[in-house]
Amino acid sequence: MSEPSDPPRLLRLTCPPTLGPYVEEEVRSLGFDPESTDRTGVEIRGTMADAMMLNLRLRTALHVLQRFADVRARDAEAMYEGAVRLPWERVIASDGYVSVTSTVSNDTITNSMFPNVRLKDAIVDRINSVAGRRPDSGPRSDRAVVHMYWNDDRCRIYLDTSGRKLSDRGYRRIPTRAPMRESLAAAVLMETGYDASQPLVIPMCGSGTIAIEAALIATGRVPGLLRGNFGFMHLLTFDETAWGQARLAAKKLRHARPCPPIIATDIDQEAVEASRRNAITAGVEHLIDFRVCDFADTPLPDQPGIILLHGEYGQRLGGDELAGTYRRMGDFFKQSCPGWGGFVFTSRDWATSVGLRASRRVPFMNADIDCRLLRYELYEGKGVS
Repeated sequence: MSEPSDPPRLLRLTCPPTLGPYVEEEVRSLGFDPESTDRTGVEIRGTMADAMMLNLRLRTALHVLQRFADVRARDAEAMYEGAVRLPWERVIASDGYVSVTSTVSNDTITNSMFPNVRLKDAIVDRINSVAGRRPDSGPRSDRAVVHMYWNDDRCRIYLDTSGRKLSDRGYRRIPTRAPMRESLAAAVLMETGYDASQPLVIPMCGSGTIAIEAALIATGRVPGLLRGNFGFMHLLTFDETAWGQARLAAKKLRHARPCPPIIATDIDQEAVEASRRNAITAGVEHLIDFRVCDFADTPLPDQPGIILLHGEYGQRLGGDELAGTYRRMGDFFKQSCPGWGGFVFTSRDWATSVGLRASRRVPFMNADIDCRLLRYELYEGKGVS
């Protein structure tokens, strides 16, 4: 009996630290039963067609990796000997291009780039021995990408079906200071419970990432449709028909149902203009009310909803000035936001500076900064919990 052309394989869906549970929630909603979840990823079984769909629809993940092979290797030369025997000619064209990335924890490796070089050597040497020609290689992530996870003597080799990070949606053409990654913004919105059934207000909006991600969610627009290039497109196994079907199914998820207001403000006029331009690129500018004002002057809709402030981390403003800003956040919540769901996203160092008691403190990492999403119960007519 012949092997099916697209058999289920192990897929690892990687994510930034702390986002594993949010990726798991997403994949369960898509009908998958995860085999495992950790801080930086979720593992499931799926076909390449599934991988295409996941690349389109996942909001909180970074990469969709498809297991290619496992190799036992104590050192780099043993890894090369195992990898050069793999059938690379079945997935990478001899006239193509391949880049190698890796995560390595092996005490024989002292140069972090050396494993990448030796795996690249194995790939191109194998293809050259079969086809008489070797593909080009280098650091570009917009072609075929191979990822290696090597821990002690266990080396797992993946095809990176995403290529560039899925958080690189393509709409953030004009970043501002300390922008929040799109995958993190999507996870923060999930944690707030945002489902486009109530208003969302984002003072201190920066480059507008949270507002834009919310607008994509509100209209059912899958983030992958904003991109035209993925790693799987550069593999010999690429099925263009299946890809067209995946895109068509994703487009059908879009809807034009009215959604409650999304309001994004910032005191920095350049930040608001950058946010507006990014929203235009994403195709959601008409759904977001952008304004230039101090966060405390942000207009609130009559219907209560979710209000989310992304505070400074102390890297730009001085301590006394920033402490005063956080006290003003607490005053703003107490005086202007009764009945709303109040949230502050900030670094762990400033998480106690709002002056209100948080009902929940959810840990996140923003790059290498230890952060918290703080929830405040702003009861109408009864003060603040």
